[in-house]
Amino acid sequence: MSTPFPSSIPTPPVLRLAFALSMGAAVSLGITRFAYGLLLPPMRADLGWSYALAGGMNTANAVGYLIGALVTPALMRRFGVTRLLVVGAVLASVFMAGSGFVTAAPALLLQRLLAGVASAWVFVAGGLLAARLGEVDAARGSQRSGLLLGIYYGGTGFGIALSAVLVPQVLRAAADVPHGWAWAWWALAVSSAAATVLLAWAGRAMPERPVHAASKAAATTAPPVALRSFGWALAGYALFGMGYIGYMTFVIALLREQGASGGFVTLFYALLGVACVASSRLWAGLLDRYRGGQPQALLNGLLGVATLLPVLSPSAPVALVSGVLFGGVFLSVVASTTALVRHNLPPARWAQGISVFTIVFAAGQIVGPTVTGWISDGPGGLARGLVASAMALWLGAVLASRQHALQEPQEPK
Repeated sequence: MSTPFPSSIPTPPVLRLAFALSMGAAVSLGITRFAYGLLLPPMRADLGWSYALAGGMNTANAVGYLIGALVTPALMRRFGVTRLLVVGAVLASVFMAGSGFVTAAPALLLQRLLAGVASAWVFVAGGLLAARLGEVDAARGSQRSGLLLGIYYGGTGFGIALSAVLVPQVLRAAADVPHGWAWAWWALAVSSAAATVLLAWAGRAMPERPVHAASKAAATTAPPVALRSFGWALAGYALFGMGYIGYMTFVIALLREQGASGGFVTLFYALLGVACVASSRLWAGLLDRYRGGQPQALLNGLLGVATLLPVLSPSAPVALVSGVLFGGVFLSVVASTTALVRHNLPPARWAQGISVFTIVFAAGQIVGPTVTGWISDGPGGLARGLVASAMALWLGAVLASRQHALQEPQEPK
């Protein structure tokens, strides 16, 4: 028997909560990580970096993300999911602000690492709350779990779009100021702090989950997640982490090398962010329908195409198609792994399953920026680096296609 959902307790509409929770993805990825792509060209020119060192900044962020993901399950047990979400968002804002106060590479690497730790707490905790929101919604008779996950991960697009508008404006305003890029970091930190307020509200407003006797028993009897059961999906996801981060780190630098204006870069990045948000509905049916690695395989394949397009042609329309396609797909790969966990594991093991995929994701991101930067420092430049990123994505698609659904998890009765 299951205890009926406590509908007498007033709660905000589910979709409103999902959009508020999506600020977690906006802070942890859209602002903390991906806004750096806009700052890379001026910082590299001002500080005399190689592409390898420039990529190393996002590698440091990914190392921090891996550390954060490793300790997230224990921290959630100790402090609770909502508290970790909010504390992580506050710290991410603080560490981003810190990046504006230093110019030495070691200090900047440390700031990026610490921001990565905090952003992992935000991203994993927010993803778990979004999955639980889908569980609550299902108890009310709705079937929107794929949409709710897509809204959460698509929130990264809000952060990207905001960065696309904010960063160029701040850079222009601070053009005559030494190290003017520092002002962009401070502006991003303020934006992240504002998003944190919405996250705090969403955490407090989250409805109680439906309580099932079977679910309570599973919390103590469900076996740990067997990594080999998700082996193909994990391998494909690691390669996704390697490939997509190369594009997000260096595509703006490539467009600049190809002669793109500041206005075009703003348009490109804003459209990429808007496409991220739209992707929540675009792929929701796919995530709900398939229980294996099919969604991840399809989406990785499309990302490889998007990554290669600006290499094949420097024309503005091709670049815009690349950005829209990439933005409309890449976060749905992340959502596909959460959907895979939800489809194949009991709710008591969702946090562990999401953390495992997050760790693999972080490991791929550690390798991707530095390797892509190292390749870009050699013959062929940034174009060759992005070709390597596309190859990693396509290989990830092949591996993910071999992931089959696990045994149907027992439903609570």
